[in-house]
Amino acid sequence: MSFRTTPSVDYVEDVSPGSGALPPRAWYASSDARSLSLNGSWRFRLSATAGAEDDSFAEEGYDAGNWAEVTVPGHWVLQGEGAFGSPIYTNHLYPFPVDPPYVPTENPTGDHLRVFDLPSDWPSDGGAVLRFDGVESCARVWLNGTELGEFKGSRLAHEFAVGELLKPGANVLAVRVHQWSAGSYLEDQDQWWLPGIFRDVTLLHRPAGSVADFFVHASYDHTTGEGTLRVDSDVDGRVLVPALDIDVATGEPVTVAVEPWTAETPKLYDGVLATDGERVPLRIGFRTVVLEDGLVKVNGTAVLFKGVNRHEWHPEQGRALDLETMREDVLLMKRHNLNAVRTSHYPPHPAFLDLCDEYGLWVIDECDLETHGFTEQDWRDNPVDDDRWTPALLDRAARMVERDKNHPSIVFWSLGNEAGTGRGLTAMAEWIHGRDPERLVHYEGDWNCRDTDVYSRMYAFHDEVEKIGQQLDGGTHKRRDLPFIQCEYAHAMGNGPGGLADYQELFEKYDRLQGGFIWEWIDHGVKHAELGYAYGGDFGEELHDGNFVCDGLVFPDRTPSPGLIEYKKVIEPVRIEGDGANGIVHVTNKQDFADLSALAFEWSCQVDGETVESGSLAVPALAPGESAEVKLPEPPADGRGGERQWTVRALLADDTSWAAKGHVVAWGQFAVGARPLPSFPATDRPVVEEGRITLGPAGFDARTGALLSVGGVEVGATPRLDVWRAPTDNDDGAEWQTDTRYGVLWRTLGLHRMRHRLVSVEAGDDALTVRTRVAPAAREVGLDTVYRWTSDGERLRLSVSVTPEGDWTVPLPRLGVRFGLPEADRVEWFGGGPGEAYPDSRTASMIGRWQSTVDRLQTPYVRPQENGARADVRWVELGGLRIEGDPEFWFTARRWTTEQLDAAQHRTDLAAGDTVWVNLDHGLHGIGSQSCGPGPLPQYFLRAEPVEFSFVFSTTR
Repeated sequence: MSFRTTPSVDYVEDVSPGSGALPPRAWYASSDARSLSLNGSWRFRLSATAGAEDDSFAEEGYDAGNWAEVTVPGHWVLQGEGAFGSPIYTNHLYPFPVDPPYVPTENPTGDHLRVFDLPSDWPSDGGAVLRFDGVESCARVWLNGTELGEFKGSRLAHEFAVGELLKPGANVLAVRVHQWSAGSYLEDQDQWWLPGIFRDVTLLHRPAGSVADFFVHASYDHTTGEGTLRVDSDVDGRVLVPALDIDVATGEPVTVAVEPWTAETPKLYDGVLATDGERVPLRIGFRTVVLEDGLVKVNGTAVLFKGVNRHEWHPEQGRALDLETMREDVLLMKRHNLNAVRTSHYPPHPAFLDLCDEYGLWVIDECDLETHGFTEQDWRDNPVDDDRWTPALLDRAARMVERDKNHPSIVFWSLGNEAGTGRGLTAMAEWIHGRDPERLVHYEGDWNCRDTDVYSRMYAFHDEVEKIGQQLDGGTHKRRDLPFIQCEYAHAMGNGPGGLADYQELFEKYDRLQGGFIWEWIDHGVKHAELGYAYGGDFGEELHDGNFVCDGLVFPDRTPSPGLIEYKKVIEPVRIEGDGANGIVHVTNKQDFADLSALAFEWSCQVDGETVESGSLAVPALAPGESAEVKLPEPPADGRGGERQWTVRALLADDTSWAAKGHVVAWGQFAVGARPLPSFPATDRPVVEEGRITLGPAGFDARTGALLSVGGVEVGATPRLDVWRAPTDNDDGAEWQTDTRYGVLWRTLGLHRMRHRLVSVEAGDDALTVRTRVAPAAREVGLDTVYRWTSDGERLRLSVSVTPEGDWTVPLPRLGVRFGLPEADRVEWFGGGPGEAYPDSRTASMIGRWQSTVDRLQTPYVRPQENGARADVRWVELGGLRIEGDPEFWFTARRWTTEQLDAAQHRTDLAAGDTVWVNLDHGLHGIGSQSCGPGPLPQYFLRAEPVEFSFVFSTTR
């Protein structure tokens, strides 16, 4: 006698998209039909496996009084203070065996219960629909004991007809959610795995004659200035647009003069779709998207995408974002000159697309699809090339397109991300092209462009991008005739990305290059009581990818990083250049559609970083692409012989929906003349007595030559050569990269453990000279370093000469001196600011007089690393000292050593010490974006070469 048991959860491992759900349709936030939000507190029970509990909890009268509670929308692993499990982060590795479509028996399963009453005025006629906007990863649903169905497709809407099941009171909604399912194989998207009902749950009344689905077609003819509107609806009705005097039947086209919609000029017309049972508000944007002359054109004009990839993220709620958080994202993007967003790697909450329509952002709407983990087995058994999975792929494509088709901001449908190639993707592309020929199709993995309308790549290096721009990249004939975008580039992980300005120069040089999308918008740090922000591995994951999940232009709390400030400057919609000596400003409108009438321009003149005069500047309302030369006033006279420069800013002339009047959109700086260099006549001679050497205001140790004090300011550690920095994520690079990873080479060479050998201390007639050799243990290379101290009686000058010895085959991380001050807090400097800068990320560094504290000089990267350098510093004051440089230098100060910074894994690992450590650097190595992209370009290498530099110390007390 044989015996076999089969779990009652076969649907979890079924490759089909599910059963029982209604066909996908257009999403709209509201109408005059009633709706009831079912968000809020739900009863919750967690089981370790999919079949651990029976279905009795879905029955009416079930007593769940001893269950826990969770908030919906939400992820159960982010609630309950760890009682419901923990998040898991992997980049591409599946956190379960790759055995499609099967998933482990250990499958956390959350049973959710919500008992609700209908409002007293809920209509008794018509039907009702229960809508889930997002559940990860597989859900089974019951209402009042009746099973409605089950579904997969975590970031997609699913609806069920429930009208006949509703009753006035005590309706029991039961939802069983499984963390793992066959659908998980399609959702391997470089993010936290977070199960739960994480988007809205809504009950919608559907009156007789109400709208089930509709499609707004609103094209624009740029040659006539007219728009053509046609609204197709499954229910007959009328379309009304009062501002355009439109009142037509559904399905009937009408052509009128309109203002077009673009990301720069997001004109929306309010309308209504009126049927016998419902009035649905419409927000209509007229625009036409075509592939023409090998370019993506909107309204007849080629578009340059200045974009970003956006995962949905909140450090406490995960992907359960509220409207104001979404609005904050859009406002931050607009205020930092971004014009496009790729919804990586799934359709966002639909309210986000409403905001893109309203404020103006081009959108690549991406399907909820990624099978990246199959790369580990050379894509064998990849679902997108397995016909059994094609219905699920087509379902995901349809649910994206049907839900989002009425958004004018969407110009591309993307098939997904990093899913290899296969027949399923071709089927998706064919269906989308057939359903919506008014938009283009994108997919990065299709390098031969068989199924796509654009050649898309990620992390192509600068030299390859230039070849693509020149059409020298080879490939199929079809591909060479298509435009190119970088759907991901400039990996914004930790300090960086570097090289943005170099990419943008290429995008603007070659028509075929239509821009790109930075990876990515936000660091996915999870707020943590002990660690500050947690990342991969902090929850004990079996497999994880560390802080690779923290690679955004904004920190987890949405504070802009230096990378976002840099990107804003690089992609400014106005180029401001100048000839300071002749008082000429060159202004170019770099926008695609809007003139400059929304901007006001102002000039200011600085002497030694301080503004002495300012005024308005009359700049014509240049059309897109136009330039003009504008004359500046005569610069003010300066009897001090200081350094003079012009600063010209482009500001919003009036309040807009996304920023207030006076918001700085673009700026440029240029010198009136050459910088006057400080003079320093050496007049004093060293005096040796009782183990101490005195030179002007300074005291030194006679045995070691170490600086002890300047004036009344004690020096806690003498200035000495420093070449080490706490490697950035981009220095360390990614393990899979074959290019040189200099952070690894630096450690191999031993630059993090340099030894200093004192050769001699020489007190001469006019200088104290200290000779040393600086070298790593176990290596024969070294740096002969000579410190020459002189004084004019009140000031102290340090001249440093460095001569490399041996075969230096790697660049240096930094080259300068480091010293310690026992006390320092307030910092003032004349140079680049207000934020950090590095050789290939310094475009946004503005020359001026800046103030800070030592603590505020630090950039709070989630994983601590080199940060906080200020560029082009003429002088800095802190801790009672004033330090001037010849030439300009890089300045850093922090309350911990570089070695402590290097050892820290989280911000909370850094404890302030008694010494402030100051770096005065002659040079720094570039940053690049090698955490996933290219390293720094050769022109940003800090090569080991003979060099001399100097600093002048004096006191401010």
